[in-house]
Amino acid sequence: MHKLLGPITQLLTLDNLPIKGALKDEQLMILENAGILIEDEKILEVGEYSHLLDQAKTKNVELIELDGEFVALPGWIDCHTHICFGGTRARDFAMRNAGKSYLEIAEAGGGIWDTVSQTRNLNQKELAERTALNANRHLSEGVTTIEVKSGYGLNVAEELKMLRAIREANSETKADLISTCLAAHMKPRDFEGTNEEYLVMISEELFPILKSENLTNRIDSFIEKSAFSPDEIVSYYQKAKDLGFDLTVHADQFTTGGSEVAAKFGAKSADHLEASGKKEIDILAKSETIAVALPGASIGLGCAFTPARKILDQGGSLAIGSDWNPGSAPMGDLITQASILATFEKLSTAEVLAGLTFRAAAALGLEDRGVLRAGLLADFNLFPTSDYREILYHQGKLKPAQVWKRGEKTGDFRH
Repeated sequence: MHKLLGPITQLLTLDNLPIKGALKDEQLMILENAGILIEDEKILEVGEYSHLLDQAKTKNVELIELDGEFVALPGWIDCHTHICFGGTRARDFAMRNAGKSYLEIAEAGGGIWDTVSQTRNLNQKELAERTALNANRHLSEGVTTIEVKSGYGLNVAEELKMLRAIREANSETKADLISTCLAAHMKPRDFEGTNEEYLVMISEELFPILKSENLTNRIDSFIEKSAFSPDEIVSYYQKAKDLGFDLTVHADQFTTGGSEVAAKFGAKSADHLEASGKKEIDILAKSETIAVALPGASIGLGCAFTPARKILDQGGSLAIGSDWNPGSAPMGDLITQASILATFEKLSTAEVLAGLTFRAAAALGLEDRGVLRAGLLADFNLFPTSDYREILYHQGKLKPAQVWKRGEKTGDFRH
């Protein structure tokens, strides 16, 4: 069945824009009085509404007429989240704002290990329900593809529970959930051995099951003084690469070293980068690795933003993710965070929109979404405005009125 949606006041395809480097708003292709012709899950054609309407009269096409002014954009792609988790870390947040250090919070029972404990206490069904709930909230705000990490299990059985829960949640939401194994989040407190021994255990015991059950094709790690060093992680990533996994890295959040590992191994993305300097930016700009800014973590921790402006000006590619997690980035509001990042890093609207769509798709290795083009998935948002610039101007308060996923409207929203 074919569907024709329109007329759309402004339609931004985000097509034919470079994957790397700075972008100016003048480079955006804006179609006025446009329509989207859909066949099943995919876009058949985008173009002038009156032209598509004439074509529709000769075919069996369902007409979906829009009443009012709308701006159409590709569905947001959140390429970095931790929305599969148990419990809350509100106490951590309050303690951090009151001036307590990371060590003091950890000694009081907080930190990542607190979430590990609360996540382990949930069964797979409970975890899947919570993940789907978070995913559906994200979807209602225009996020049609959501990367979801494990990493709060930190042993073979619990990591498998998380990844199976993510797969189960994927059937309970219309959003696409892209799973990532973050078993190398930190060495668990209940593992008696070295960092290297933990990584060997995970790679030997968990990796084969991930492949046999097709739970994920993505391996992540946290390269940081509090987690794993660049030297410690090398053999882990080599094993993952040899098995055919795609790689991504939590890199340069507090100290540098991770971005260099990401570039060396050809990782799809290097995420965080708040501590990246000229050397790290140059390395990433010369690579095919996508830099992912996570402003939610900067807001949650009260620390510097990713040097997004410098990365783009140096010729790098920049995506923007929410880092939605219970500890450092509990907000989980992608467009609000992206709008704030734009203000502090002086990003053009084109650069932000690219970072939320096709550049985020590249960070996940996805080629079937992120722009509005014939043959790609019919994933798009309709914002109740006549001017696309209003979206960032309202700093997250202007949410989509309609969210379309794989050619189906997921709902009419009044935020």
